Amino acid sequence: MSTTGRGLHGRVLDTLGPEITAGEYPPGSVLRTDELAQRFDVSRSVMREAVRVLESMHLVASRRRVGVTVLAPSQWNVYDPQVIRWRLAGADRARQLRSLTVLRSAVEPVAAGLAAKNATSEQCAELTECALGMVANSRGHRLQQYLVHDVAFHRVILNASGNEMFARLGDVVAEVLTGRTHHEVMFEDPDPPAVTLHLQVAEAVRARDADRAERLTREITVGALQELDVLAP
Repeated sequence: MSTTGRGLHGRVLDTLGPEITAGEYPPGSVLRTDELAQRFDVSRSVMREAVRVLESMHLVASRRRVGVTVLAPSQWNVYDPQVIRWRLAGADRARQLRSLTVLRSAVEPVAAGLAAKNATSEQCAELTECALGMVANSRGHRLQQYLVHDVAFHRVILNASGNEMFARLGDVVAEVLTGRTHHEVMFEDPDPPAVTLHLQVAEAVRARDADRAERLTREITVGALQELDVLAP
């Protein structure tokens, strides 16, 4: 959601959130809402709304007569898409990308195997359409267009698994893929073998070949980790 769409508190969050996740306020730091309101030139009610959002992410805890205390990273909601976005924008980007990609490698192959068993005919068709869209945009430095189909492909895999826990990771995977593109942790064009693998996964899911779908998806995630070794060591 854009800052404008979220109003004044969005402008506060777009500065304060990245500062907290980047460690500019160490755990235990106490923030005063009146001082923050003055800094951002907003009302206290706007500042309180921003703090409520940060609390929902477990980045801070607010207590009467104490103030707003910055929490340790171990307490953050690291699956929150906005927290992921902020962390990917910071100096800790490489470690965050690696952590998230390892998560993908643990989840997505299993999800693909389940998708081969549980996907509806509509989901199979959507998966093939996404893979073909990736192929069509895999040349000519069309990374943004490629990303749209790539994100959609992995969302379908997670949703088609039939496991609601996997499905809820769709936003997390979307942020990983988006972060790799926006922060230029990608080759100028996607790796051709990786593009082909996506098409083969779609075929395996449509053929109800769970073992092949899982194996091919594992190749995709292993390749993503290898890319990080080259581009974001």
